[in-house]
Amino acid sequence: MVSEVVPIPSRVESLAKSGIQVIPKEYVRPQEELNGIGNIFEDEKKDEGPQVPTISLKEIDSEDKEIREKCHQELKKAAVEWGVMHLVNHGISDELIDRVKVAGSTFFDLPVEEKEKYANDQASGNVQGYGSKLANSACGQLEWEDYFFHCVFPEDKRDLAIWPKTTADYIPATSEYAKQIRNLATKIFAVLSIGLGLEEGRLEKEVGGMEDLLLQMKINYYPKCPQPELALGVEAHTDVSALTFILHNMVPGLQLFYEGKWVTAKCVPNSIIMHIGDTIEILSNGKYKSILHRGVVNKEKVRISWAIFCEPPKEKIMLKPLPETVTEAEPSQFPPRTFAQHMAHKLFKKDDHDAAAEQKIFKKDDQDSAAVHKASEKDDRDIVAEHIVLKEDKQDSAAEQKAFKKVDQVIVAECKVLKEDEQDAVAEHKVFKKDDQDVVTEHKVLKHVPVEESE
Repeated sequence: MVSEVVPIPSRVESLAKSGIQVIPKEYVRPQEELNGIGNIFEDEKKDEGPQVPTISLKEIDSEDKEIREKCHQELKKAAVEWGVMHLVNHGISDELIDRVKVAGSTFFDLPVEEKEKYANDQASGNVQGYGSKLANSACGQLEWEDYFFHCVFPEDKRDLAIWPKTTADYIPATSEYAKQIRNLATKIFAVLSIGLGLEEGRLEKEVGGMEDLLLQMKINYYPKCPQPELALGVEAHTDVSALTFILHNMVPGLQLFYEGKWVTAKCVPNSIIMHIGDTIEILSNGKYKSILHRGVVNKEKVRISWAIFCEPPKEKIMLKPLPETVTEAEPSQFPPRTFAQHMAHKLFKKDDHDAAAEQKIFKKDDQDSAAVHKASEKDDRDIVAEHIVLKEDKQDSAAEQKAFKKVDQVIVAECKVLKEDEQDAVAEHKVFKKDDQDVVTEHKVLKHVPVEESE
């Protein structure tokens, strides 16, 4: 008698509400990814150790130069040392933020069957709408979250047909919030530009300006998890965006990889979390950091976060360190790439099946180089063994001996080619050496999912 295979529900919410006590193996992360996962509520209460900085923007536009510059320096310091910060006194009203949260929460309060009416179609490349993460091609694991993803700015690039109609306030509240985040981004770009010794409008221009910078919203929904010590809401990653702005429902879950260990971010009332993304890290030649981070889950409370990613146009701009950030002492750390190429680069590195255990983004380059070297050494051993066998056959004709020598010469030439390939791999590894700073356990696949995965 063949036992019936019970399919896993397509939505994490359905799985969480099914009453299971053990999560399916597809959601169990590799052991090396689980370091630093404890009781998130206890972790958030701890006062010892490094803490994500909180930056007040109250004086960001102060007419008093000294007061204004003090604010700018604090923001710059956080961008250089952490690449993430809690923004307070940011100028966006609590009332508007509450409206955005209520609108998003109302959507996720609907039955799954109702939310499915807004489902995206990842297989066809349509990632806007309601969805869940597909399996990671590198490790085959899933993330403990559902989400809603859509473009929110500029207005002419939005598709309001897919926006939730579950509450009359969703479109007006989200639209107004997107506008105000866009204005806040302009102020942040200005401060970061000045911090690099550039004109205040420079970074905003380099990422597309008001016309081409795209704002994408991803509402992340993390259901309660019966085994939170084995799962991740969002796996370790850096954001590819220029900037990311995040709201949450005051349930902890964000962890940052800082100074060699995972740090749990505290929940700061009335704050917006801001990440420096890869795009700004590249333009600044690594002076501003795009920090590795992840989202963890718990068994007590549902966590919801609202992330807005500020992305440059995919093909229009070449991302590379600005000339003013490159010197003989600080050469360019990043090769020129379009935003689309940068996303592809982050995707392709995930094809390494050892990604789950990798300590560096480009460790695969080292492994490939070593593999080539081993292959070359094996060829050498094979040649020696083959040569000994051939020499034992003393009855070979002179013509055969010449033929064998010719074979030896061809194989030796092939060995040289292999060794040249090894040298090329090492050279390529040096070119992309900066990318080694990003990942310890990261193995995210971007294919068929929203590019961004912030917590």
